[in-house]
Amino acid sequence: MRAYSGFSLLRGALAGHRYWPRAWRNAEPQQHYDVVIIGAGGHGLATAYYLAKYHGVKRVAVLEKGHLGSGNSGRNTQVCRSNYFYPESGAFYEHSLQLYENLASEININVMFSQRGILVLCNSPHEMDLCRRWANAIDMNGIDSEMLTREDIRKYLPHINLDCRFPIHGGFIQKRAGISRHDAVVWGYARAASAAGVDIVQQCAVTGINTSDSRVTSLETTRGRISAGCIALCVAGHSGHLAAMAGLRLPITSVALQAMVTEPVKPMLDVGLMSAHIHVYVSQSDRGELVIGGGADLYNSYAQRGGLPVQQESMQALLELLPILSRLRMMRQWAGICDMAPDVSPIVGKTSIENLYVSTGWGTGGYKAIPAGGDTLAHTMVHDEPHPLLRPFQLERFSTGRLIDEGAASGVAH
Repeated sequence: MRAYSGFSLLRGALAGHRYWPRAWRNAEPQQHYDVVIIGAGGHGLATAYYLAKYHGVKRVAVLEKGHLGSGNSGRNTQVCRSNYFYPESGAFYEHSLQLYENLASEININVMFSQRGILVLCNSPHEMDLCRRWANAIDMNGIDSEMLTREDIRKYLPHINLDCRFPIHGGFIQKRAGISRHDAVVWGYARAASAAGVDIVQQCAVTGINTSDSRVTSLETTRGRISAGCIALCVAGHSGHLAAMAGLRLPITSVALQAMVTEPVKPMLDVGLMSAHIHVYVSQSDRGELVIGGGADLYNSYAQRGGLPVQQESMQALLELLPILSRLRMMRQWAGICDMAPDVSPIVGKTSIENLYVSTGWGTGGYKAIPAGGDTLAHTMVHDEPHPLLRPFQLERFSTGRLIDEGAASGVAH
C-alpha cells in the first residue's frame, strides 16, 4: 500500500491525478477461506482489518451484495461519542472513541475526525435532574462530561432559542465527542484490509447458508459456493434474515432511521447538538451542510427512505431550537436500516452455532462503534471467547435477564 502523505498529494496533483493506484483490490472469490465476513460496511471491514493485521489470519474474505459501504455505513449522521450511562456501554464506546482519535494514523487516511463536542439539551427541571444523573454516571465511568447552564449554552450556540416551546434549562457536553467522515472511515478500512491481504468481493449476495452438526460448512452466493472455517454476520438491518438461513432466530427487529441535510452554509454550528425531549440532533459537516436526524420510524421496514411524518417532526423540532434556519432548503433525505434488540444494545459475539458469529443490534449507534466493534469481534473470533468489553453484549443475556437498556437510561425512545 502506497502511503498517503502531503508529498504524495503534491506529486499526484502535478501529474494531473492520473497515476493514483487503486485503493483496494476488487477480488474474485476463492472456494475456501479461513474466515468469511458477510457485509462490507464499517464493521465488516474493520473486523477483517484487525483479523489480518493484528491476529495474523491470512485467508479472510468480505462479501458484499452491492458495492462497498452501500448500507448503513453510507447512511448515517457521522456522530462519534461515548457519553453512555451504563459502565458496560461506556467502556465499549470509550474504547471506540479512543480508536477514532488515532484512526487517521492507524489506517493512513484522513477520516476528518472533528472533536467539536456533543451538547445535550435539557428542556425541563425534571430533565435537568436526569441529565445530572447521566453526566455523573459518565464521569464515574472515567469519561469526560460537564454540566452547562443556560448562559453556557448561549456561548456555544449564539443562535439558539432558549425560550422555545419547551424552554431550555441547561444541559451537558462531552467535549471529546464529535463527527468524522463516514466515507473516509469505510474506504480507509477497505484500503488497509486489502493491503493486509483481505479479499473484498463486491456484487456477491449470500443466498443460502449450509450447516452440518451445528456448524456452518459453506455459503451459497450469486458467485458460487464458498466454504469457510468460521463466518461473521455484519449486515446492519438484515442480520435476522441471514441468521435464519442458518436456522438461528435473533431477537431483533428492523426499522428505518432517517437523516437529511440542508444546503451548505458558512460555518455556524461548531458543536453537535442533541435534544431528547424535542428529539432532534444536528451537526454541520465539513462541506457546510447541516446534518439532521430524529427518531426512528415507528414501524418495521427494510426501506432505505423512511416516511414523511418523521421528516416533518425533525424539521419542526430543529426550527424550535434554531429558528434562524427556517429559510434553508433541504437538499437530500435518506434512511438506514437499524437492527433493534429489545434493550437497544448490541449483540456481538458467538452464537449457538459453533462457528457463526454476529455483530448486530447496533440500533442507532453502529457508526460510532465501528473501530471497537471490529477490534473486539476479531479478538472474539480468534480466541473463540468474548473479548472482555463484549461479555455484557452476548446473545445469552436475553435468557439470563441481564439487559443493558441504554434507550431508557438516556431517555430516548430509540
